[in-house]
Amino acid sequence: MRLVQLSRDSLHFPPPEMALREPNGLLAMGGDLSPARLINAYQHGIFPWFSPGDPILWWSPDPRAVLMPDAFHLSRSMARFHRRSPYRVTMNHAFAQVLEGCATGRQEGTWITFEVKRAWLRLYELGHAHSIEVWHKNSLVGGMYGLALGQMFCGESMFSRQENASKTALWVFSQHFRAHQGRLIDCQVLNPHTASLGATEIPRADYLQELKKLAWQPVAEGCWQTQTLF
Repeated sequence: MRLVQLSRDSLHFPPPEMALREPNGLLAMGGDLSPARLINAYQHGIFPWFSPGDPILWWSPDPRAVLMPDAFHLSRSMARFHRRSPYRVTMNHAFAQVLEGCATGRQEGTWITFEVKRAWLRLYELGHAHSIEVWHKNSLVGGMYGLALGQMFCGESMFSRQENASKTALWVFSQHFRAHQGRLIDCQVLNPHTASLGATEIPRADYLQELKKLAWQPVAEGCWQTQTLF
């Protein structure tokens, strides 16, 4: 299989099954980060990830990391922390700040460039992207953002500046999402942090089947409105 070069004149993606095995999931390169292309990509199980200075790369790994909201693993220590949590959790109060938090402070660098931030801000303005913010007093100390697709939420990135802040964001959001008929949170690629919180890997074929069903099923009214969650 070869890497497909995308045209800016078409939103078409090759089937995810054409993705390379090494590196796992690399499917295509090029195109742009327009809202229409990004939404089309996520609707077909594809997402962008690339290093600064490189062309846009599009991925659909096999297996795929997912978290079922009712399968979130709340450890005893985290449960104790949450009962006395000093944090306040909101939704869609500070999308740009969450983007910036995810883009900065990483030792390994970031792929969230100015171009990527601009693209996600546009998705937020159009009502497709959402953020969860964790506050300590009046300071943003953690959060996450991603794309809503019906009863799925495609988690893109999270950050934490204080103890358990990103865990709090995902835990509170999982409860909220489940209460509004959300069924699946896409975590893209499994890592130790998400695995410790209950994320698992499923075959890409199974993920694509779930995507076909859930992406077109609405969540309950009020799920994505600007609000305080905790």
